[in-house]
Amino acid sequence: MNRGELLDLLRAPVVTEKTEALRAGGQYVFRVARAADKRGIKQAVEMAFSVKVQSVRVCNTKAKTRRFGARRGVRPGWKKAYVRLQPGSSIEWTERH
Repeated sequence: MNRGELLDLLRAPVVTEKTEALRAGGQYVFRVARAADKRGIKQAVEMAFSVKVQSVRVCNTKAKTRRFGARRGVRPGWKKAYVRLQPGSSIEWTERH
């Protein structure tokens, strides 16, 4: 894969209370493209953040049905990746307030 295709695999970081607790242990969570595989995610994170990745775990979240009054809708499913970095590596987030 070329550089552009690799960077398209990473969609956004997932920032929740649970992922903030994981971040203290050197593990980060990203939304990724549905077609992303572990090898591609590892290469994309290493290229984008200049860090060394130890392991990658991938999880598909299922679509959920939601109601809007009398109508039913579907919130789409998505794929996320849990990325563990080598000891001593970290990713710095820039936060907006």
